[in-house]
Amino acid sequence: MFGILPATGERKGMFVTATGGPGIAGLTSADAYTSYFAPSIPEHFDIVFFDQRGIGQSGGLQCTEAAAAYYSAPWDGTTPEGEAALIETARTFATACPAEMGNLDLQPYLGTEQAVEDLEFFRQTMGDEQFWLYGESYGTQYAQTYAAAHPDRLAGLILDGTVDLTLTGLEYYDQQARAFNQVLEMTLAACNEDEYCAESMGGGDAFAVYDGLVARLQSAPLPFEFPLPSGGFAARTFAFSDLETTAAGMLYSEGDRMMFLRALAAYSRNEDLVPLARLLYVNLYLDPETLTPILDPTYSDGMYYGVECQDYGYEGATPEEKAEIYLRAGDVIESDLPRFASIFYGDLPCAFWPHAREDATRPVPFTAEGIPTLVLGSTADPATPTQNGLDVYARLADGYLVTEIGGPHVIFGWGVACVDDLVTAFLVDDLLPSARETECEGVVADPFYPLAPLSAADFADPLEALLSVDDELYFLPEYYYWDYVTPTTVACPFGGTVAFSLSDTGEAYTLTQCAFSEGLILTGTGGYDDESGAFTLDVTVTGLQEGVLLYTRDAEGAITVTGTYGGETIELSE
Repeated sequence: MFGILPATGERKGMFVTATGGPGIAGLTSADAYTSYFAPSIPEHFDIVFFDQRGIGQSGGLQCTEAAAAYYSAPWDGTTPEGEAALIETARTFATACPAEMGNLDLQPYLGTEQAVEDLEFFRQTMGDEQFWLYGESYGTQYAQTYAAAHPDRLAGLILDGTVDLTLTGLEYYDQQARAFNQVLEMTLAACNEDEYCAESMGGGDAFAVYDGLVARLQSAPLPFEFPLPSGGFAARTFAFSDLETTAAGMLYSEGDRMMFLRALAAYSRNEDLVPLARLLYVNLYLDPETLTPILDPTYSDGMYYGVECQDYGYEGATPEEKAEIYLRAGDVIESDLPRFASIFYGDLPCAFWPHAREDATRPVPFTAEGIPTLVLGSTADPATPTQNGLDVYARLADGYLVTEIGGPHVIFGWGVACVDDLVTAFLVDDLLPSARETECEGVVADPFYPLAPLSAADFADPLEALLSVDDELYFLPEYYYWDYVTPTTVACPFGGTVAFSLSDTGEAYTLTQCAFSEGLILTGTGGYDDESGAFTLDVTVTGLQEGVLLYTRDAEGAITVTGTYGGETIELSE
């Protein structure tokens, strides 16, 4: 299924985006991605997104139940028992997921070599002799495969978060595991360099906090009480595999990394595991109350493996032999890496996957003869290691390298002018970068926002208190990663709930006995107005003091608090 936004002005051609994964539904990304383009791009190009075969509106193959069980299992390759469990987990998933997906007639034909022919058929239908193709992450795998099959059909190519297709699966996952470890180290180092973050780690070392938690969890899972939206608490445990799943999922962007550091700081302060658990449930798409899987319409884990296992073949005559060779390759990773060795085993289900590729040979090096090509990447990319992009760039006939120092996984469209302006000029004006290699300044993690104090007695005044509530609402994982569609209710850390939903003017909030700090209990309403950019809270306060307060933050960040608190009239601003 292809979607087209026609050019609003003089049409230059088609600009097609191949999204990542594999498994991401391109059509669900289209509006958000396009909103980040410079206006001149949709003015002169038909903007094209698509759901690759089997994904979203092109099949909707999903295995949410099987994926939840698979990603919740421990991945430990350090002991014979751990290896046996790894094999059984991979084998079970490789059986259960395809069965849950259904559409068995389509499943043998999900590989990228087949899927790119759908794009070629679309091009023929549209009648354009050539077009411009942007691939992000896995989309670079798709884009290179299309370009190799149809080199005369591309006017320009952009690879963002590049996969080196000459690497075997084992070589790629070796590099990826090392990249995840490196980016975690960069993130922890960024915390140590941030005054507020370091202070929130007890004034100590973020490495020591993380590794200390690892040591405890490797000994045994830790029990904790999770606050439920329906009221009360659920007794749960947090395991080492939960930490690695959470940490890995939060390393993809500067904002995600800061969110992870806030959760780690909460553990450092008083061994509070709830913020880490909230992030875990977001990453696994689990209902925080019931821990049942939630269908993610934007992504399919089943399609990830449906494509991946047909793109990468593994050595071995039988599934068991393939798995054994895979595990023995993991021995080196286990001995080399202090963290995230488990990432290496990501493709182990391919040893057992139906219709998996048997041929382990890789494509010939991609040179893109006759196609001007931009290769974009960051030095803090955990998923598509920086070296992949460097090696692909080095082989190109007409390549240009753009590297963001720090930065996220895939860098176009994140608001870094150094990157976005080069891409826009390349597309709209046919301007190539003035130098073959360009570096753009970025950061590893967004500035750290301090945690709300445990006690409301630590607030200097009501303005400081409600500013803290403003921050906590925004950085609440269930809100921060909200789909902006589903009405959602979340338990507040010290009791009560906050609910958020869309309104006629933007967003609406309802707080019911909600406390982010003990002794500051809020009941009332709030809202965000899309047109004015204003955020408001109109609340009754109980706890250490009583009052009625109106908090307003305008589009420029100016804050006012008015009302009564502790028997006094309040008029504060900053």
